[in-house]
Amino acid sequence: MPAKGKHRRPKTQRFTRSIAVAGTGGAALALPLMGAAGAHAATPQSAPEKAVQSAPAAEKKAAERANGPRTYTVKAGDYLAKIADDQNVSGGWKKLYADNRDAVGSDPSLIHPGLKLSIGKQAASAPKASAPSAPKASAPKPSAAKPAAAKPAAESNASGYTLPVDGATVGTPYRMSGSMWSSGYHTGVDFVAPTGTSLKAVGAGTVVSAGWGGAYGNEVIIKLADGRYAQYAHLSQLSVSAGQSVTAGQQVGLVGATGNVTGPHLHFEIRTTPDYGSDVDPVAFLRSHGVSVG
Repeated sequence: MPAKGKHRRPKTQRFTRSIAVAGTGGAALALPLMGAAGAHAATPQSAPEKAVQSAPAAEKKAAERANGPRTYTVKAGDYLAKIADDQNVSGGWKKLYADNRDAVGSDPSLIHPGLKLSIGKQAASAPKASAPSAPKASAPKPSAAKPAAAKPAAESNASGYTLPVDGATVGTPYRMSGSMWSSGYHTGVDFVAPTGTSLKAVGAGTVVSAGWGGAYGNEVIIKLADGRYAQYAHLSQLSVSAGQSVTAGQQVGLVGATGNVTGPHLHFEIRTTPDYGSDVDPVAFLRSHGVSVG
């Protein structure tokens, strides 16, 4: 019995002490370690997952809002206002047009699929370096064609005015609305005719410009005797040069498909100034001078 008691007592004490040690030191050490391990395990499982999910979205937004230079290729159905909005262009379509005027030309409504636009201030200067090459290419044309310009063409009516091209079919009318034009409408009237068809001064006047007009291709602008301006666009050849006087019916160029077009035709405008945006109804103008149109 005493031996058994001695055997049991130390065992009980050791067991109790073991429990006490486990209850005091063991648990105190084990719980923080478990907690720390749990927190440490949660961090790499959840935090990296969030980072992986949010990083692409953040990068995309940063790229869309970036002011750095980049290039945008025009797609079908695009127009400058839509592109400016989608690309977050500060200043809207007017800023986008100003940065790409050399590429687009004098009419911001004439853009076409495949045209490269620069987005961002630094990129805006890129097209300007190469754009002057287009006017240089067309500059010799007026002088080369001057002999043809000297010949007055078809007769004008009693008021001294005539159609800009004979036998042409009227295509897109004036003020036709559509998203393809940044202005929201067609600023002139199109006369559809084969390439090489003679184009005539609708009235007597002075050529104020003749050369490359960006999206308009080869163009001629004449200040008429009554103070209005007649614009001829997409010409295949120029027959006059700036500063030259012309008479009604005189050849000013040939029908073509230069610039942003889908086929040969004459884009004809009547303006109150030589600049884009001052257009008036060209058909009404011609009819007011006794010219029958289509």
